Amino acid sequence: MDDASPLPPPVRKQQRREKTSWMWTPPSCAGDVIWSRRHLLLLFLWDPAAGSQRSSCGPRGARRRQQLDLKQTSRATMPRCRVNLSTMIFLVILQGAAVVLFCGWYVQLSRCGAAHPDKKVHVLLLSSWRSGSSFLGQVFSQHPSVFYLMEPTWHVWTKLQKSGARSLRMAVRDLLRSVYQCDFSVMEAYLPEQRNVSSLFMWSHSRALCSRPACPLMPRNQFSNQTLCSLTCDAVGLQGVEEACGTYSHVVLKEVRFFELESLYPLLQDPSLDLRIIHLVRDPRAVVRSREASAKAFMSDNAIVLEQRNIPAGEVQYEVMQEICRSHVRINEGATLKAPPFLKGRYKMVRYEDVARNPLEEITAMYDFIGLEMTSQLGDWIYSVTHGKGKGSKKDAFKITSRNAADVSQAWRTGLPHSKVKRIQEVCKGAMTLLGYRTVDSEKEQKQLDMDLLVPQEPYQFSWLPAKTERPGKR
Repeated sequence: MDDASPLPPPVRKQQRREKTSWMWTPPSCAGDVIWSRRHLLLLFLWDPAAGSQRSSCGPRGARRRQQLDLKQTSRATMPRCRVNLSTMIFLVILQGAAVVLFCGWYVQLSRCGAAHPDKKVHVLLLSSWRSGSSFLGQVFSQHPSVFYLMEPTWHVWTKLQKSGARSLRMAVRDLLRSVYQCDFSVMEAYLPEQRNVSSLFMWSHSRALCSRPACPLMPRNQFSNQTLCSLTCDAVGLQGVEEACGTYSHVVLKEVRFFELESLYPLLQDPSLDLRIIHLVRDPRAVVRSREASAKAFMSDNAIVLEQRNIPAGEVQYEVMQEICRSHVRINEGATLKAPPFLKGRYKMVRYEDVARNPLEEITAMYDFIGLEMTSQLGDWIYSVTHGKGKGSKKDAFKITSRNAADVSQAWRTGLPHSKVKRIQEVCKGAMTLLGYRTVDSEKEQKQLDMDLLVPQEPYQFSWLPAKTERPGKR
């Protein structure tokens, strides 16, 4: 062979591109291939990362090639997920629904607790007839921060007298919702065509309707006079009532026409309301004695409570008391033993007898529960109306007068025949045990006034109080 013959051109290794990859595999550095600038430029334009291998031969270049090979393999084998438009829309909607549900759950929990300082507090003073609820209503009515009404649902029961309590409970609840929102247009269905403030049941018992801005008779921080109010503060229409309602931080309604809590659940779950329930109970024997003093006033209500059933006249009061006692048990157990989460911090049970024995302490605890401050002026008024003389007369049955509250709470023991006492204890035995009232087995025990028939209660045994209002050492 001629030594001068030209050398054969360098043989390049065949470049192959994987079908499953968009990357071009760079050549190996093992061959003695000299790359031109044109080749390097084309390589860089095809893949800048691969083009950087123009100086990647040697140990460092080997590592670089291994990294590129792994990258190429992973891209070649990675599965590709394709999501069509309808699936994407469904996922977005699902995510939105989850967010809404979570927010609703969070709001529901956050509402259970102390009242918001910039929001109205709505209070339901829930009791039964002749249980001291009128007195306790005045305890709230006389507070300058409270708009109070006494039994607005009386209008529902009066208008629909031929119905039963069960069929009326939704109408009663809806009326409460409107009044709590200071919307008195709901009254149009139950009031006369010519509606005045005096059309409202026991309207003069509300200090808010006897003082500014509803009436110029007195400033709102002054105790009301029912006689002067009834002569001075009547007005045409209910516009002034609505306007006055809107100026108070607390709306308190006293009611005796609820026999369970379930119908109140929509109000407790309504985000526009901050509803608190104060459940006032009283010894059933004392209730019967008080009801007998004004029996005729309850004839219509008795028929509704008994669902219009025909009951012998002598049995009516016992049948009614049995229904009332059962309702106390349902309400108390529903709020303490089987309570839904939204009831936490919303319920407090109070015994009339405890209030009679320690009025200032018990009323201060109730004020704390709903976020009101006790004032020295209110404290003096409470003392004066609970430390009077005597037990009150029949003509004062529906009036708040100065009486000896402790004597009033014990009056049944000397004024009620033992035969009636035994019968009441039979029909209300379960409620008396639950609420803490001892039975008497003889007339002697009944009239032995130094024998305490009130079972001491543990502090807050029947109440879930918000953290904000709890006071250690106070009941």
